[in-house]
Amino acid sequence: MPAAMPMRLRLARTITRRMIMIITTIMAIFTPLITITTTSIAITTITTITPMLMTTSEPTPLDDRSGMTADEGAALYRLMTWLSPAFPVGAFSYSSGIEWAVEAGDIVDAASLRDWLAAMLADGSGFCDGVFLAQAHRAASARDDALLREIAELAAAFVPSRERQLETSTQGRAFIEIARAAWSCDGLDERVAACGGPIVYPIAVGVVSAAHAIPLAPAMHAFLHALVSNWISAGARLVPLGQTDSQRILAALEPVVVATAGRALDASLDDLGSATFRADLASLRHETQYTRLFRS
Repeated sequence: MPAAMPMRLRLARTITRRMIMIITTIMAIFTPLITITTTSIAITTITTITPMLMTTSEPTPLDDRSGMTADEGAALYRLMTWLSPAFPVGAFSYSSGIEWAVEAGDIVDAASLRDWLAAMLADGSGFCDGVFLAQAHRAASARDDALLREIAELAAAFVPSRERQLETSTQGRAFIEIARAAWSCDGLDERVAACGGPIVYPIAVGVVSAAHAIPLAPAMHAFLHALVSNWISAGARLVPLGQTDSQRILAALEPVVVATAGRALDASLDDLGSATFRADLASLRHETQYTRLFRS
């Protein structure tokens, strides 16, 4: 028996070395997946394998993962929904006079469309709609019903043509109805009732955003982005333009959108005014245009 001990010891060592070789090979292949801890006790090697994929961690709070609070995430979600082309307010049916401008030869390519829209945005209906949105949002947030009614009435009377009146009031009504049906919240009905008569589109967006406690600045930027995007979509179908040119125009108008949003946020009702007579004339002429794809 004593003579057999060295043989058993050599056999044990041989088996252990082979096991270590096998484990080392596995470690080289699956290093990202496992960790191996080796402890030597006398002549025996004990190897422990811990699968890394089995470890768990506590969920990371929303603030740490996205950089925004839950309320900010909800506000962003709603703005992206309300002001996306998929929100059914019928914006695709209107061109804001761009159809007549194309027929008259004022808009013939991507560059002329960009210049036309930049003027409409900075010095025309885009800026005015932004001012009305900001004023309605503030009045609705303060629950100043009398002021909100005055702003809503002024915005409805500020539209230069019958077709533009149809465009903005129809979209405003649709926006309010869908918001009530799918995104109702406390105080929304009272704020809508305070507006009195017809609610044009920028007033509707301002009132609904205020009722949902969505901050004014992001609501303003989202609204102007949606407005410009719809104008570009109409122009792209009328000129026509490709998708790449449309995106180039949208990119070129980014600083104009940012600057117009800033001016509208700082403006009062006394600052309202338009310097885009040709665009206003286009919306008037569209009413008698012989062939038309759009309603305005």
